[in-house]
Parts: sequence; structure tokens; C-alpha cells
Amino acid sequence: MPGKLQPDVLRSNVLDFTGALRNDLLVGGGIGEDAALIRVSDGILVAASDPVTGATRNAGRLLVHINANDIACKGGDPSWLIVTLIVPDSMGAGYVHDIMSEIHETCAEMGISIAGGHTELTDRYAQPVISGTMLGMTHHELSAKKIHAGDVILVTGHCGLEGMSIISHDRPELFADIFTPEEMTLIRSWGNDFSVVKPAKILRDYAVYMHDPTEGGLNGAFYEMQEGSGLGIELFRDNIPVSPLTLRAAERLSFNPYNLISSGMLAAVIPSERVAKAQAELESAGIISGIAGRFVDGKKLSLSTNEELWKILSM
Repeated sequence: MPGKLQPDVLRSNVLDFTGALRNDLLVGGGIGEDAALIRVSDGILVAASDPVTGATRNAGRLLVHINANDIACKGGDPSWLIVTLIVPDSMGAGYVHDIMSEIHETCAEMGISIAGGHTELTDRYAQPVISGTMLGMTHHELSAKKIHAGDVILVTGHCGLEGMSIISHDRPELFADIFTPEEMTLIRSWGNDFSVVKPAKILRDYAVYMHDPTEGGLNGAFYEMQEGSGLGIELFRDNIPVSPLTLRAAERLSFNPYNLISSGMLAAVIPSERVAKAQAELESAGIISGIAGRFVDGKKLSLSTNEELWKILSM
């Protein structure tokens, strides 16, 4: 099945291979860990790498945001981006120019420098491979291993906003009989809401862990959080924000909105005594949040990690 490897497959085929052991690697590859933490002389270097695979429109802008989000989820400030573009030669240098222009504009808006990368034209692929590696600095050591029973999951954004935006741009005919032109315009505008840098900067002083629900959506994120912490989750589904437009599309196209790719959502794990103050600070910044659940000792929830976007795009 296309998409991220299932956790058991990931463990045996990827995570078991870690190279040399180094004391300066504070957090390495792991289920639910969005980025690595590396001790350096001036603090902690945060490093993350992500490709764009599901979108064609606005792919350059999305590339910047998904990698910046991973840095922000570790309490870091996204600062340097390395870009890899492998482009079918039929698309030519013009496509490279368009993508890099979009990446440049987005990085400039966010104060991120493009530090280098690799670019080539090839006859081996029918679709471009677009990947980024983001670096930043932090003084926080956020990790799933620091989660304890009783800690609360605070979420911002709304389920499936990235997937809905991608479909509205790349497969608009799927939505033609579901939404009015005005509603389509609104859904397409969600492409401006993929960044979690602002709420993450607020919550990094309260959280023990933060996560960016990308492939597999919020259910996938909850599953990874359980695996990373070794704890179960008691969910409060009624508190999880989902747009009525997403619910309408889910009913008509038969997909689970909680498993739709959701860059733009942030799931932060916060000790219960800090939650009220964290929510108040978010509210003062104009950011809506909800308490989606809490960690508990005992049996873990059975949650799917399958991404719904691939099924929808293949319709």
C-alpha cells in the first residue's frame, strides 16, 4: 500500500539500522519523532527531512512548510533548508525554476535560508521527486519518551485541511457536486494554513512533546504517540476540530477525516497543570485549540495509520 511504512515494517527495515552510536545524538529516528536532536556547542541542532509526494500544485510552498513544521515540533526555529529536486527531463528547467521560485518566496517570508541541495533532470521518473532537509536550533529536548500518564493532548488547526486543499487543487472534479464555488475557494485557501510554527513557538515552553499529523492524519499521529510513549490514549473526539466541509466530503466520498493528511494541525502533549495557561496564551494570539485526549496507563487504542488521500486521488 502506498504511503509511510507501517510501524512494525518501519522498525524492522529502517529503525533497526542506526549506524554508529554517538553521545551527541539526543533524539534519533523513532516512531512519532518528527526530527532529530543533536547536541552542538551552542545548544541543540534540530534536523528533519520530508518529501512532497501527494501534491502537484503549490508543491514548493508545501515543501517548506512540512519541513519547517517538523523543526517547530521539536521546539526549534526553522533556519536553513537543503533542497533536492529530481525532475523528469520532459518537464525541463522551466519546472525547476517555478518550484525554486516558490520555495524561495516561502523561505523569504519565514526567515529561512536555502543553504544548498541537489538538482537534476532524469529520464528515470515520470513524476518529480521533491525533498527537503530543514535545520534549526533549540534549547528544548522534546521527546515522546517524556510523556507521562495524565498528560493532556492539545490540538490546533482542523483535521484533514491539507488533504482537502490538495484535492481541491489537483482533483477538483471530485468536489464538483459536493461544494459551491464559494466553498471551493475557501477549501483552496486552507493551503495558506499549513504552518504550525506560530502555535509551536508558544507551546514549546509548556509541552514535553509535539507532533505534526501528516500522513495518516490525526489517527496516525495518535497511534505514533502511543507507540513512542508506551501509553494508551483516552480520546475526547467531540473536542477535535473538523470543518463541516470536511465532514460533508467524508460522507460523500466515504473516507475517514481523522486519517486524512493534516499538515497545519499541531498536537502538543502538555502536563495537566500547564494546560490552562497554554490555552490562554494561544487564545491571546488568536489561535483556537481543543483538548483532544489524555494519556493513560493500560490498553492502547486500536487506530489505523492508513492515509486516505491516496484512495481519494485514485478515484
